[in-house]
Amino acid sequence: MMHRRHFLQSSTGLATITAIGAHAKASFGRPNILWLTCEDNSVDWVGCYGNPHADTPNIDQLAKEGFQYMHAYANAPVCAPSRSTWITGILAISDGTFPMRSRYDIPHDRIKYYPDFLRANGYYAGNATKTDYNIGGREDSDCWDNPGQVNWADLKQNQPFFQIINSNTSHESRAQGNVENTLHDPADIRLRKYHPDLPNVRKNYAKYHDAMKRMDGEIGDSLAKLEAMGLSENTIVIHNSDHGGVLPRSKRYLFQSGLHCPLIIRMPERFKSLWPAPQPGTKIDRMVSFVDMPKTWLSLTGSEVPGYMQGTIFLGPKTEPEQEFNFSFRGRMDERIENARAVCSKRFLYIRNYMPYVPWVQHLQFLWKMKATQAWDEHVKSGKASEVQARFFKPKGWTEELYDMQNDPDNVENLIENPEYAQVSEELRKGLRQQQIKFYDSGLIPESEMVKRAAENNLTIYDMVRDPKLYNVPALLNAADLALEKNKTNLPSLGNMLENPDAGIRYWGMVGGFLLNDQTQGFQGLKDPSDEIRAMAAWTLINTGSKEPGFQCLENLLQQDSYASLTVLNIIDWMGDDGLVLMPTVRALKPETKSYEERMRDDLIQKFG
Repeated sequence: MMHRRHFLQSSTGLATITAIGAHAKASFGRPNILWLTCEDNSVDWVGCYGNPHADTPNIDQLAKEGFQYMHAYANAPVCAPSRSTWITGILAISDGTFPMRSRYDIPHDRIKYYPDFLRANGYYAGNATKTDYNIGGREDSDCWDNPGQVNWADLKQNQPFFQIINSNTSHESRAQGNVENTLHDPADIRLRKYHPDLPNVRKNYAKYHDAMKRMDGEIGDSLAKLEAMGLSENTIVIHNSDHGGVLPRSKRYLFQSGLHCPLIIRMPERFKSLWPAPQPGTKIDRMVSFVDMPKTWLSLTGSEVPGYMQGTIFLGPKTEPEQEFNFSFRGRMDERIENARAVCSKRFLYIRNYMPYVPWVQHLQFLWKMKATQAWDEHVKSGKASEVQARFFKPKGWTEELYDMQNDPDNVENLIENPEYAQVSEELRKGLRQQQIKFYDSGLIPESEMVKRAAENNLTIYDMVRDPKLYNVPALLNAADLALEKNKTNLPSLGNMLENPDAGIRYWGMVGGFLLNDQTQGFQGLKDPSDEIRAMAAWTLINTGSKEPGFQCLENLLQQDSYASLTVLNIIDWMGDDGLVLMPTVRALKPETKSYEERMRDDLIQKFG
């Protein structure tokens, strides 16, 4: 029985298309697409990408039958902003949806989801069942014909179809808990250089290899069902993860292990004209960013590709020129505030840290549920860790990082000060700035200020950052660059920045003063109307010996339920033993249940007692 299709009539002029018979639609020659996604694994967990200890026979066979992309990179190293990027075809950093689980609105009257265009083109669109689009103002399920479990009979009767089947068997949570009695031998692992060789670390690797094997079995089950239903000859199969991971210092981080993902595409003989190489089994050298995928899927299906999408079509008759770089970003991850950007070529990875004064690895409740994280943390605290192993629990210090991904896949040798790589550094540095300007980097001011500024102007963040009078990207980048130079000769300029009418410029002026331990800047910032700036000013005063006014400011911000409360709680942790002074105020807080402020309060109580 045929199911009625429901299509959205939109301002983009999408036509409503009436459902027609499966056989008639098949005659159009349009492919079905089966997108087999999984969660949280980088290429290092997949056999066909070179890990001899991986047990992924179904994915490996798919690579033999299809085309294996060797340079596919996520734009965000965590699920919610990654999936926000997928569903809109707009980088999450470009519309303000990059902070983890934030659910900020976008202008839905102008920005549709890519399944809307598929459905308008006569495709039956199903999603089983992960959404996590991190966007407010529209239900995640609204864009799908079937947002629930896949119904294979419906698919056969509703061709052409676009069907996602998401496996959560490889999710980070599957690496948590007990690590005993794994099927995979803990001796048969490829240990990262930054992980200490400890029993619970090895066992955690083995536990995740087990999860990957189960996930691979689910991929095999879907492929077998596709074959049994007689759909293989008409269906393009795509497999990839939603970002990298999953052992500590991979997921959430802009290192290769958090970004470099498997991508395999199998296309039947009847769609040979779409092949990216003469023979299946070929390893494809092209750079692919996750933001490229929605445009490419729409192009392959002959659907409208809206002009606002930011990716590059990488497959099919409308293939566009290959991009030189992948652009990635990191903002707040749950209760932990961070801010960094990255670009990578096929060989080099460049990272810019906008918060060099905080550690890479901060205590995060979800991450600490993993035995490997606990063991690594304890090893560092015991003083037994090597410099590389201990490094990531300390303040970064580095504003910039450069890694040779071919020769240093663990990204532990920072080449940024090596004169042999000066030209590479400059090319990637310029490439990053171009991406930030081109795509309106919305994270150049604190998250709370970003939200506040958009609300005060009755705009979505997407629209606010595109108004140069409200959000001047080049000016903010210049201000950040000056602050991060950590050069005392810049103090007069930083002081002038603190007088700027733009709170974003003032914020970077204060960060510059903080990095230079300038007490004068601290007292100047303490008078600022921005809660975020006052918080940084208070920390500056505490660091420079004027502790009483600094502590008083932070205490007031917490007691007044400031919009910068999460920043203040993070600062209390970052300042180390000085944070003990504020613990009575922290313990007295009653934040909203299950809020990130509550998590951060609990983290501090656990740390300080």
